[in-house]
Amino acid sequence: MATQICAADALPFTSSHVMAQPMTTPQALAFALLAALMLLFLWGRLRYDLVAGLALLAGLALGIVPAEAAFSGFSDDIVIIVGSALVVSAAVGRSGIVEAALERVAGSTRRAGTQLLLLTGSVTFLSALVKNIGALAMLMPAAFQLAKRSGSSPSCFLMPMAFGSLLGGLITLVGTSPNIIVSRVREEMTGEPFGMFDYAPVGLGLALTGLVFLRFGYRLLPAGRHAAPTMGEAVDVSDYTTEAAIAPESAANGLTVAGFKQLIGDDVEVTALHREQRRRIQPLPDAQLAAGDVISLDGEPEALERAIARAGLGLAGQHRAMEGDDVGVIEAVIGSDSILVGEAAGRLALHHRHGVNLIAVSRRGQRFTERLRDIVLCPGDVIVLQGSLEALPERLRELGALPLAERPLRLGQARRGLVPLGILGGAMLLTALGLVLVGIAFFGAAALVMLTGALPPREAYKHVEWPILVMIACLIPVSESLRTTGATDLIAEWLSATATTLPAWGALALVMVAAMAVTPFLNNAATVLVMAPIASLFATNLGYRPEAFLMAVAVGAGCDFLTPIGHQCNTLVMGPGGYRFGDYARLGAPLSVLVVLVGTPLILMVWPLR
Repeated sequence: MATQICAADALPFTSSHVMAQPMTTPQALAFALLAALMLLFLWGRLRYDLVAGLALLAGLALGIVPAEAAFSGFSDDIVIIVGSALVVSAAVGRSGIVEAALERVAGSTRRAGTQLLLLTGSVTFLSALVKNIGALAMLMPAAFQLAKRSGSSPSCFLMPMAFGSLLGGLITLVGTSPNIIVSRVREEMTGEPFGMFDYAPVGLGLALTGLVFLRFGYRLLPAGRHAAPTMGEAVDVSDYTTEAAIAPESAANGLTVAGFKQLIGDDVEVTALHREQRRRIQPLPDAQLAAGDVISLDGEPEALERAIARAGLGLAGQHRAMEGDDVGVIEAVIGSDSILVGEAAGRLALHHRHGVNLIAVSRRGQRFTERLRDIVLCPGDVIVLQGSLEALPERLRELGALPLAERPLRLGQARRGLVPLGILGGAMLLTALGLVLVGIAFFGAAALVMLTGALPPREAYKHVEWPILVMIACLIPVSESLRTTGATDLIAEWLSATATTLPAWGALALVMVAAMAVTPFLNNAATVLVMAPIASLFATNLGYRPEAFLMAVAVGAGCDFLTPIGHQCNTLVMGPGGYRFGDYARLGAPLSVLVVLVGTPLILMVWPLR
């Protein structure tokens, strides 16, 4: 997880390095701090961000982390990339585009195993073409939708998807940073770099093997992991009544009620059909819908929003102009002394007098068939109001309604269609072409989704996992101490001394395992810069070609499955999946062993040693 390591910092290996050097006091302290850090993470009794902060303070106290570098992690690219990716991912999820595409591909799939294969397969092969964190951010919202459909926890999907994105990065030159660096090392040694698809034979083999393992191995993850609960999750209001108008261009225009139900799915009920001059029609299956009709719908807020968007309907009150740019919705319960009690919204003229729209009502044990404006409200009714987020608290006080614990509601929120997806695609294209650094591209994308209204700034800040970012920022200078104290040089010397006593396949496997072990603490790019010169010199001293050993370094550095801190994809899913530090090894350790067992002979087959 170090910030930057240039090629000059890589170990200049010579034969004299085979002689073991004595361990210095700073090196011993760095190893001891690392061991204590791992034990506290695995213990799991303290928050991971607190553990990281304690490690940083201990490094400062021991003198292995310089005071001037103590907070360098907060300016590191990985902090910006992870935070920005969470914001962009939330905007993509809010757009509903991924959800709509998923409906076509997944159909009525409700089995968790099949859904997992669909998600991990998609992110794996998408990661071969674009930056893996971008591919993961794009598909994370789909994981939450499918988890809800199958009644399973998103944690069943998110970690396997993160691992799949790492495996997908092994397939092409642009899939991950280690591949590019290894290609440069080969060019320096032989005059010929690795090509775009030189990685594909090994990468595809490992990706397919990994997908098969993840399809069944996800059961190794602890059951019931969830993101940290919020007060909003305690709000158990599942059935709201809202109404929407059919426009001439709506997909519902001309359909029967049965056809409309087939279009919107089984999660929403049609409770009434209102036609001109307050005429109410029974929503029988063969009743035909027409432009101008107003349909009363009953269901969960997310299901209602999805149905309205899918059918191209106009939600109640959307034609009324709202003051301010930051328009949102809030759930509130009507108090016994509220001015709403015994009144209908139409008679109160809520929008004209108070600047809010009533867009949904819920009353326990009752399903409404009348228009929203005609519902006589009672104490205890739960309502959804739309208005300026800045003014809504004051409006609730005027109305005598009490806000419920906040939770994200998409009902009444404007969708921006392809806008966030286009912004994310543009960011990934710029990074793939090497025109913009990854951190800058994703930070710019996060700013754009807020600027375009695809995700309001207030919501954007709520989607950032701040404890994760604090953990990363604190651990970056701690992991950097391994390099500055010379501990990584010592590891390299031990490794070289051991590898010279092994057969070729054993040395190859050792290089791969060493790269896997070092990656969580140096990040994958820095690991390649340290390990690639060592690996190439192994090959030269033993009379072998360097390609196989360089490929082993690329695979090992790209396969960090053991911790949440080595690669931003693993970090990205930690908060949303509710994972603990030790959960990664439960699924990642057997996958790492599988990569070594399959990858070693596969590399030897594709890249002969002589």
